[in-house]
Amino acid sequence: MTTQRENDVVHLRLILVSGKTQDFTFSPNDSATDIAKHVFENWPAGWEEEQVSSPSILRLIFQGRFLHGNVTLGALKLPQGRTTVMHLVARETLPEPNSHGQRNREKTTESNCCLLL
Repeated sequence: MTTQRENDVVHLRLILVSGKTQDFTFSPNDSATDIAKHVFENWPAGWEEEQVSSPSILRLIFQGRFLHGNVTLGALKLPQGRTTVMHLVARETLPEPNSHGQRNREKTTESNCCLLL
């Protein structure tokens, strides 16, 4: 029975910009919004300097990408029963999907050359 229960949980190690870490356990059905709310309501001792005013500005980053609020841990196909590392940052808004790529494309269309006479 313990094995089954272990397979029904996702262990997350959240890392702040400061480098501080804390381990949490969630259900595969928990969304990024659920996680942010849980962390906010159970803010770890030792993270006082990083305390935020609202769970709505807490954002998760997994494999270099911001997770939108409705994305569940199960949808990410994380290894259940093992610890997955994610970054936790305070940010008011999320970038639009693929905005980084679009921004790079926009930069390449700008002219950065000079005229030599």
